[in-house]
Amino acid sequence: MTIYICVDDTDNLNSRGTGRLARAIAGTISKKYPVIGVTRHQLYVHPDIPFTSHNSCGVIHVDSDDMEIMDELFEIGKKEIYDDFIEGSDPGISVAHDSQILPSLVAYSKDAKNTVLNQEKARTLAKNLNIRLEGLGGTEDGVIGSMAGLGLAFAGNDGRFLMKGNIRDYLGPQSVETLLNAGIDAVYTVDGRLVTEGIVMNPEGKSVKPCPVNGKCILFVDTSDGMLQAVKRD
Repeated sequence: MTIYICVDDTDNLNSRGTGRLARAIAGTISKKYPVIGVTRHQLYVHPDIPFTSHNSCGVIHVDSDDMEIMDELFEIGKKEIYDDFIEGSDPGISVAHDSQILPSLVAYSKDAKNTVLNQEKARTLAKNLNIRLEGLGGTEDGVIGSMAGLGLAFAGNDGRFLMKGNIRDYLGPQSVETLLNAGIDAVYTVDGRLVTEGIVMNPEGKSVKPCPVNGKCILFVDTSDGMLQAVKRD
């Protein structure tokens, strides 16, 4: 079972991004509890939605069925946000266990990818599902994306991993074997072929960006140029 902590709208144009903060929170949590990974989820980009650069949220996945630790996880994330609060940001944070993420939240989360939503809807949904949700400054509009991230992460087929195993330790081109040992479950070509060997080309200084697919961590590669080229997907 999994507990999800989602943060959204924690940055401004001159600060570190939400993904980086989510990884920092994951690092603190991992000192005490097993962290599966951190995922990034793209939300709706629309003129009526204030956002910094890409309107994405970050979700920390904790491997636990102990709902009694949820308040502690929430407070860890809340402290990290307050300790690094950025003026001009409108952060929101939420925490939920698998059992709390019901179809209504999954539907809301899908809507957040192509519809303008509001705080009232997010807060009402959180109250009805007994999900802890809080705005931590500014307009508190981050609560909208924070709720959405929970459902998208739970569904297991959205976004990409910002952190999984130790894949961030391997930069630039790497062997398929190395990437599989680092935390990726499988490598597939974009046209559906399983890849078990070879060198995956990736920009120097960058780690690969695998995606959640049916609850697995999958790296997609393109072979159109005759080589295995890592693909970055949203």
